[in-house]
Amino acid sequence: MSGEQRPVEDLLGRLEELVARVAPRRAVLGIAGPPGSGKTTLVTRLLTAVAADPSLDGRVAHVPMDGFHRTNAELDALGRRDRKGAADTFNAIAYAGVLASVRALPRAVVMAPSFNHNVGEPMADSLVVPVDADLVVTEGNYLLLGDGDWAGVPALLDEVWWCALDGDVRVERLVTRHVETGREVSDATEWVLRSDEANAKAVDGGAERADVVLLDGVVVSESDR
Repeated sequence: MSGEQRPVEDLLGRLEELVARVAPRRAVLGIAGPPGSGKTTLVTRLLTAVAADPSLDGRVAHVPMDGFHRTNAELDALGRRDRKGAADTFNAIAYAGVLASVRALPRAVVMAPSFNHNVGEPMADSLVVPVDADLVVTEGNYLLLGDGDWAGVPALLDEVWWCALDGDVRVERLVTRHVETGREVSDATEWVLRSDEANAKAVDGGAERADVVLLDGVVVSESDR
């Protein structure tokens, strides 16, 4: 693993090599890490950089893990609504199925769900992976979990980049995020310490299995290709 520190935008060449390595099928890049570690921010930066790169623009699709949340009605029936965001509140089997479909040959258009944060529900078939997409980027907490219904997911990821962040900073960011969505500070803090931090512990150690580790969008370690 190299220790050279550089921004995520400098990894576009690595993505081009990844696409070439697995052609003619699509490549799948996973962005993983505990809650509040900056996965969404990293993906936004990465997709912005891709759109500005003529060699990758138009060739990348985005399928976040969040779309595979179980519906609130399902969670109520299962008695898991108060743990929403835990590994067993997602449909990991459906998620693995979509990842397998985007890797399959011959290529086909693949539909995937997204997550509507305004209503807190998944939206079926609202994302499209076109035939000419050579790379699919997906992000979420549990990509490297590797047990239970998640057991089949790691093998469907051609590379995984891990977002790391100091625990206290993560907690502070998560509390702020919940407050911005309307929770009281005390309620937000209780939720983060009870739920989000339990989810963080569930994925502890993922950095050791990742191909690239980033701290606040800066590469701190990178495996050889």
